[in-house]
Amino acid sequence: MMATAQEPDWLAVCERIAVGLRAMLAAHPGTSERAVVVGRGEGGDRTLVIDQAAEELIFAELAAVHAAGTDFTAISEERGEVDFGGGPLRVVIDPIDGSMNAKRGLSPHAVSIAVADGETMADVCFGYVCDLSGDEVWTAWRGGGAFLGGVALAVEGGERRTRAGRLELVAIEAAHPDRIAAAVEALEPIAHRVRVFGSMAFSLCQVAAGRVDGMATLGRCRSVDVAAAQLIVRESGGLVAFTACAEPLGAPLDLVSHSPVVAARSAAGLAELATLPSSVS
Repeated sequence: MMATAQEPDWLAVCERIAVGLRAMLAAHPGTSERAVVVGRGEGGDRTLVIDQAAEELIFAELAAVHAAGTDFTAISEERGEVDFGGGPLRVVIDPIDGSMNAKRGLSPHAVSIAVADGETMADVCFGYVCDLSGDEVWTAWRGGGAFLGGVALAVEGGERRTRAGRLELVAIEAAHPDRIAAAVEALEPIAHRVRVFGSMAFSLCQVAAGRVDGMATLGRCRSVDVAAAQLIVRESGGLVAFTACAEPLGAPLDLVSHSPVVAARSAAGLAELATLPSSVS
C-alpha cells in the first residue's frame, strides 16, 4: 500500500499517531491520572481520560487525511462510526487496546489501526499495531507480508507441541473468571500452558511471530480489537477464524461483538481451538 495522490501513506499516519500517544501517556504517568472516567463510548465500555485523549489525537490525524483528499468511514471504540466523506474505505481504530492494563500501568497496551476496502475482516488491506508499553511495531499489507519493526516476519516451521500432542503455549483473552472457568476442561487436552496478556491485538501479534502457538478469545470480540492484528497473523502465514460467522473472515467491521476469534500456526491447531466452549457459543 504505497502513498499516491488518492491513497495516503497509512504507515506514516500511524507512526505520527503512535508518537503522539506515547507523549500523551507520559503526561499521564500514574493510575490516578489515567483512571478518571469521562463517559461511556459507543462500544459500551467506560471511557477513561486516556481513551478520550487518544481518540482526539487520532481523529485529528484522520481529519487531516480527509482534508488532503481521502474519503473514508472511521470506526472507533469511543465515537462509533464517523463519516469522513463515505465511500468503501473503512478505518477501524482501537485507540488503546488493553486499556485496563494502561490504566494500571501494566504491559501490554497497544494502539490498533486497520484500513479496509470493504465491510468484513477479509477486506482489511493494512494493519498496524504498536505496543505502547514497549517498543515493538507490527505492520501488514494484504498480499505484501507482515513485519515486526520493519523486518519481514519469517516464522520458521509451524507450531510447537509437547510429546503428548498439546499446543505448547496458547494465549487466551477473557476478562472474566467465569469464562476462564467454563473453558478449563476443554483447554486441558489442547494447551500445555496458557498466557493471558489483556490485549487482543497484542496476543494475535504473538501468534504472528510464533511466540505462542495459538490464541482464542473466550467470548465475542469487536472489530476494533482485532481487525489490524488478524491481518498481521494471516500475512505471517498463520490462520484466523471468526467461529460464529458463516465465513472464517466474515465478521463485519462495526462495533457489534459478533464472534469469538481463534488464531493458530496450523489448520490442526485452529480446529482444536475452535472447539473451546465460548468459541462456538
